[in-house]
Amino acid sequence: MTRRHFFGRAATGIGVLALGDLLNADKAFGAVQQAKKPIGNSFHGVLKEPHFPPKVKRVIYLFQSGAPSHIDLFDHKPELKQHHGQELPASVRNGQRITGMTSGQSSFPCVFPIHPFKAYGKNNTHITSLMPHIGGIIDDVTLIRSMHTEAINHDPAITFIQTGSQQPGRPSIGAWMSYGLGSENSDLPAYIVLISQGFNKSDQPLFGRLWGPGFLPSVHQGVKMRSSGDPVLYLGDPPGMDKAGRREMLDSLAELNRQKASEAMDPEINTRIAQYEMAFRMQTSVPDLMDLSKESEATLDMYGPEARKPGTFAANCLLARRLSERGVRFVQLFHKGWDHHGNLPTAIKGQSNDVDQPAAALVKDLEQRGLLDETLIIFGGEFGRTVYSQGTLTADNYGRDHHGRCFSIWLAGGGIKKGLVYGKTDDFCYNIVENPVHIHDLNATIMHLLGVNHERLTFRYQGRDFRLTDVAGEVVHDILA
Repeated sequence: MTRRHFFGRAATGIGVLALGDLLNADKAFGAVQQAKKPIGNSFHGVLKEPHFPPKVKRVIYLFQSGAPSHIDLFDHKPELKQHHGQELPASVRNGQRITGMTSGQSSFPCVFPIHPFKAYGKNNTHITSLMPHIGGIIDDVTLIRSMHTEAINHDPAITFIQTGSQQPGRPSIGAWMSYGLGSENSDLPAYIVLISQGFNKSDQPLFGRLWGPGFLPSVHQGVKMRSSGDPVLYLGDPPGMDKAGRREMLDSLAELNRQKASEAMDPEINTRIAQYEMAFRMQTSVPDLMDLSKESEATLDMYGPEARKPGTFAANCLLARRLSERGVRFVQLFHKGWDHHGNLPTAIKGQSNDVDQPAAALVKDLEQRGLLDETLIIFGGEFGRTVYSQGTLTADNYGRDHHGRCFSIWLAGGGIKKGLVYGKTDDFCYNIVENPVHIHDLNATIMHLLGVNHERLTFRYQGRDFRLTDVAGEVVHDILA
């Protein structure tokens, strides 16, 4: 026995005696010492059961990558019109930092949105006229106008809102929920990711670590489904391999992996066994999931003409509903194209057209099927945009830079108040003046709705107990039904 093996085994102590129990592939969904136990067709997380009765069972997160302009979409400021073209007052900016993309500008002229706002719903909530379908469901959502973040550039900001840290390496929110609550369906992963490209083709990249497991067992990695070719890479059998042959190969491979696990004591080997078994089951479940031929024409029409085109936001919204009704715990749609430093009037119109009808249809579709009360839907990006123009302001064109001081999102579904507008910004959409909501607060609230106390779901790594909300976060009880 080598010195490395001696100390490695000494560290595990009497845990070696429990090896046979720990190598159960179904239990590889959690940490080795906190393994999941399958009950019926449900794989429970390390919590065994939620901390308290959940309001929802699952989440669909419509993430708008690139940061939509809250000023042009959701935060109505009619008073801003009288300041159009004028310099942003120094008393509003108050010395706050700006990005290097506009720090060299000699002028910071305020911009009143070129696309008009319109009142929707019983409460006459004003949002952009570019999103009439979302306007049509405004009485079913909570619109938060007071989100904020410390991050000022895309990658740290997206990483922050997804993982609770601006530095890469932490688990994503979907991975945390997979780890804590597990899956309702043994034939599909607990966390699935769908990506679509918006009208604005030039945009920020998305990295796999945004839906990664970080230091959690890698079984909690979000599984990205593709819009062309095999929905999941390497899922299909190679030429000449039939189902029986695949089963025999996996059984033999599992035995080799168990032998290696008994020697190396590496929990990731158990994850590998479990993932091979999941892939085997997904060979049946995924083709059925991706087959939209059983959807009615009325349903496809509700999501819009793009619903029939794989890889679009509309098609992914429809897939999200299908995943949700099959019990997938966390579905995340990343829609690219919202980074509008220039040509904003044209680009934001195209992007709004991408998402307006499908997002509203998803809410209505879930409601019609009796699933909305047990599903949480979130729509929003990583930060907002500046009230002042980036570059030259003209009569029909302008851009906006990054702005983390305030931005808007909306939520719908179980446990969320309907028809509520929460939080308030100043007349320049620059600073929050009422009910600020930090992204840690948002994540704490998401977890609360799933029945999880964000302070109690932790994972020990490098001598410290980590959690999604780091050392902050307060549940926003005011928006809860």
